[in-house]
Amino acid sequence: MEYKYTVLTNTMLGALMASINMNIVLITLPTIFRGLGINPFAPGEFTYLLWILMGYSIVLASILVTFGRISDSYGRVKMYSYGFIIFTIASILLSIVPGNSGNNGALALILLRILQAVGAGFLMVNSTALLTDAFPPNERGKALGINQISFVVGSLLGIILGGFLAGYDWHLVFVVNVPFAIAGTYWSLAKLRETSEKIKVPIDIPGNLTLAGSMILISLGLTYTLEPYKNFQTGWSNPWVIAALVIGVLLMIAFIIIERKVKNPLFNLSLFKIRPFLFGNLSLLLSSLGRGAVMFLVVIWLQGIYLPLHGFTYTQTPLWAGIYMLPMLVGTVIFGPIGGMLTDKYGARPFATIGMIISAIGFYLLTLLPYNFNLLEFEVILFIIGIGGGLFASPNTTAIMNAVSSRDRASANGMRMTINNITSTISMAIFFSITITVFSQDLPSAIYKTTISLGLPQQLAVYLSKIPPSGALFGAFLGINPITVIPPNILSTIPASVISKISSNSFFPNIIGPSFIKGLDISLFIAIIMSILATVFSWLMGERYVHEEHGAISKDSIGNLRKEEIPNGK
Repeated sequence: MEYKYTVLTNTMLGALMASINMNIVLITLPTIFRGLGINPFAPGEFTYLLWILMGYSIVLASILVTFGRISDSYGRVKMYSYGFIIFTIASILLSIVPGNSGNNGALALILLRILQAVGAGFLMVNSTALLTDAFPPNERGKALGINQISFVVGSLLGIILGGFLAGYDWHLVFVVNVPFAIAGTYWSLAKLRETSEKIKVPIDIPGNLTLAGSMILISLGLTYTLEPYKNFQTGWSNPWVIAALVIGVLLMIAFIIIERKVKNPLFNLSLFKIRPFLFGNLSLLLSSLGRGAVMFLVVIWLQGIYLPLHGFTYTQTPLWAGIYMLPMLVGTVIFGPIGGMLTDKYGARPFATIGMIISAIGFYLLTLLPYNFNLLEFEVILFIIGIGGGLFASPNTTAIMNAVSSRDRASANGMRMTINNITSTISMAIFFSITITVFSQDLPSAIYKTTISLGLPQQLAVYLSKIPPSGALFGAFLGINPITVIPPNILSTIPASVISKISSNSFFPNIIGPSFIKGLDISLFIAIIMSILATVFSWLMGERYVHEEHGAISKDSIGNLRKEEIPNGK
């Protein structure tokens, strides 16, 4: 096998493993919590839910640039292989966490997921860099597009395997990663070789500390905005959240000042002087801001409203929500490689731009749907959004990675992935807060009026109307009927005929549907604005540009170059 395809198959295996891991955990969270013996709505338990959901991305956001610089200095293949080894060890340890171990088991899961994130960090910063090293400029778009397929296929497998394995034993959710991790470890150690120059420089300790501290504090602050504080439905007024965000921003300013003065900076800020790198990352930032949490809210829409209304039990909704999201994955699978191949021939700018325009159109079409929508229309819109994401991702990545020299590729990719991770967290905090704020204005009165009309005692109507909106939405996400929060001693006083009405699948979705859709529409319109701005920045990336050791290849020269005509034979 030609070496570049050896690299491609190995990075595809890593992407497949990472995406299976990400989606299978989301799908099986209800099973995991039941297996640990935890009620996610008991006092204090919401924090464990947040950390299992967000801890992985918090760690990734804080380590990727550092891992990129380490890999540039000590060898990308070596660090990439270490990533597989660490991920394998973490997966095996996760699979033996004892059942019914309560909060101790949840804490063990969180810590081991953090260890998994360390392994994933080495894989993520180096996979794109290794592909860029191995493939010539006129084939990089195609390689990145094909690599994207494995991530989407892994998402599909994670959904299916999660739904299947959840019915047996939640430990199997982590066991399923192990064969892929072992195979990837062997394949990388046996077949990959260093092809890039190692740039050994002293470690920029102040830069590392300020960047990591900034990313950790900002991510933590944004994560805890999702947790209610006192009488508020979100945590934006929590002094600890405010302090974390302020100190995090100050540390980021300090990082920029330090990097401009030190001799061997952690990240070469001068890369932002390169037009495709600057505008490519700006468009990625805006795309992630607009897309990240909106898709999470769409999943809640499915699990908490649409599927229960159409006869699915709450325990079935996580799996079927994943299945109903498949058209978006299919659109990405089809158009990701197409976008990559067209980028190799015509450049990244037109296709990244078109991708964001299509995404904006898809988000607008979602705003036209009622909460109990027509399924065919919904699936077509998701397919359109998938097309937009597929056309944008590979050209955007290709433009960013082509813009930097080989010595900076891992750290540049680390910066790209950090932007993607931190903006996803920001997106979650902003859009979820908007939805909860709008949602909380209507939900209490809607619950109270509906339950009183059914003849429930006023005491119970008041009790149900005080269900935290964030708890109600996360309950729907976890596949838990919010009616289960009623204490058994109160439930026993309610007539059986009334219980059958309030516990039916249609009761709660019809209450929360109208107010949820108001908040979602506001988030979607913000996502549309973000996508339009990303469209502008994608166009501003300019024509083709490839940074090489002996100068840049720009404009329309790449498509006409044979391999031997490219500087350094790259």
